[in-house]
Amino acid sequence: MIILENIALRRGQKLLFSSASATLQPGQKIALIGGNGSGKSSLFALLLGTLQADSGDIRGLSGLRISHMAQETERSELSARDYVIAGDEALYDVLKALVISDAAEDYEQSATLHQQMEELDGYSADRRAEHLLLGLGFQRAQLENPMSSFSGGWRIRLNLARALMAPSDLMLLDEPTNHLDLDTTLWLQSWLQGYRGTLLMISHDRDFIDATCERTVEIAHQTVTAYRGGYSDYEGQRAEQMAQQQASFEKQQRRIADIEDFVRRFRAKATKARQAQSRLKELERMQKVAQAHVDSPFSFTFPAPGKVSDPLLTLSDASLGHRERKVLLEVSLSLSPGDRIGLLGKNGAGKSTLLKSLTGDLPLMAGERTEGAHLKIGYFDQQQLEVLDLDASPLLHLQRLSPKVRDQEILDFLGGFNFRGDRAKEAIRPFSGGEKARLALANVVWQAPNVLILDEPTNHLDLDMRHALEVALQNYAGAIVLVSHDRHLLRNSVEQLLLVHDGAVSDYSGDVESYEKWVLSAGNSQEPDTPDAQISSSAPAGDRKARRQSAADQRAQLQPLKKAVQKLERCIEESEQSLLALQDRLADEQLYAQPDNAELAQLLKQEGAVKLELAALESQWIAEQEKLESMEAGESSVSDK
Repeated sequence: MIILENIALRRGQKLLFSSASATLQPGQKIALIGGNGSGKSSLFALLLGTLQADSGDIRGLSGLRISHMAQETERSELSARDYVIAGDEALYDVLKALVISDAAEDYEQSATLHQQMEELDGYSADRRAEHLLLGLGFQRAQLENPMSSFSGGWRIRLNLARALMAPSDLMLLDEPTNHLDLDTTLWLQSWLQGYRGTLLMISHDRDFIDATCERTVEIAHQTVTAYRGGYSDYEGQRAEQMAQQQASFEKQQRRIADIEDFVRRFRAKATKARQAQSRLKELERMQKVAQAHVDSPFSFTFPAPGKVSDPLLTLSDASLGHRERKVLLEVSLSLSPGDRIGLLGKNGAGKSTLLKSLTGDLPLMAGERTEGAHLKIGYFDQQQLEVLDLDASPLLHLQRLSPKVRDQEILDFLGGFNFRGDRAKEAIRPFSGGEKARLALANVVWQAPNVLILDEPTNHLDLDMRHALEVALQNYAGAIVLVSHDRHLLRNSVEQLLLVHDGAVSDYSGDVESYEKWVLSAGNSQEPDTPDAQISSSAPAGDRKARRQSAADQRAQLQPLKKAVQKLERCIEESEQSLLALQDRLADEQLYAQPDNAELAQLLKQEGAVKLELAALESQWIAEQEKLESMEAGESSVSDK
């Protein structure tokens, strides 16, 4: 048992927390949450003994084996496999000593060392290291490559594997899902569920926390507060506290109204869609916990795109890849305003290749890429932080993009990303990874794109910022293509899922949960819920080509109906807004103070006309939606044969 009692800690002049007390029971799995700079990593440093508290006491660490995932990436000439094995320091010391004794032909010493190897389970070390590396997405051919040959994100994965390799009673993991894709995140989730020691984990991935942790500890407002359960439980308990305190009541109501509006619009659109039920349950849950985020320092919206074309961007029979290697074949994809697409697929399947081909950064190997007349792409990828100017301020970054815009307008915008006051004018070099990620995202938002292409946008973002991004995406009018290991963001931001698998891009008929179950089932090589994937395992190449062409033809036939439905939805939304404005005006008591008020009569007439128009639009929408669903059902039945 580890007991923290009345801990106070400062870093420089900043008080991180005071009178902090917590108990970590043996075998518990605990999530540590809080905003960037709140003191989470400093608490880890206290437990590791690299930082001393200003006051208070920590008991129970004596004799514990502690494993820690390093965030710093060293350059080592050890192979990936040996670098991971070296995470077990006692075993690695024995292995090095054994090399020396064998070379010296000191057989007595070698025998002693072999005995120690047996006690440390050293003979299975190669197999265990390989299991960790393959689970974290490395290819078997990479296991003997030197650690220094890997990029920064992959070296972070090696540090994670090294921490998992080390025998431990207490494991400290700092943002373990950063730089992981969804499939690898699910593998890590499963591994941690079987870990028998005490786990203390900093994470901003709510689904990962829910699946892994039984307790949540928050650092906020210089205090440390423990909550029962995972992040969803914390969110509910905090929402209840905020509601009881009536904190920021008006802001709560505005946020709840926004979410209710999104739920209403989605319910109207979803009808019989296969993903609708799980989505609606999740969106309705959001209404209940909206209060938990009312004191978030983040609040931003995407500017309305200017002129748009339909379609905005099209790939036709495209082959995608690098140099001479084709990764994806015969890809046909059309993006229209309002499309919300999430990409699923294993590491290396071609998701990033598809995104870069959509942006035009990666030339097509065959086929056509057609841009709409007013296409404006906003692209966020995992290298965005590397192109920031470390000696420029957030203000200067946006001034360079829009030199004619007033400084105050830029400062107001940056305030929504919590760059306020002097912070907006300081050079970003000392900023945290989370702050730099926020600025990179702000750069994309500021440019008012009509197509958003987002590749793992939540890396380094804390939970409140992720929530703000989710709300902003829900209200975004352009097209979205999203790759994310954050399942919560996927569920609440996209309406269509595509599976990138086995060299093809196809519609995925299931939801995020069904994909998660498939990945965790470990061993299936094909997606059972995707007819194209089943066919690709047994059908000849000619049949697969004909099948993909048939599917492309069917999608082309559906496109006019989809556009008609989307246009009607926009008209319905505009009519609903007009009706709300009229009804707000009619609620003014002064209108009824004088008899024969001409304005009142005119407003009532307008209200009646808008109601009739709205009823007609809704009837038309129902008819078009039924046609669309009938054609989609026909397409599905053909695909299932």
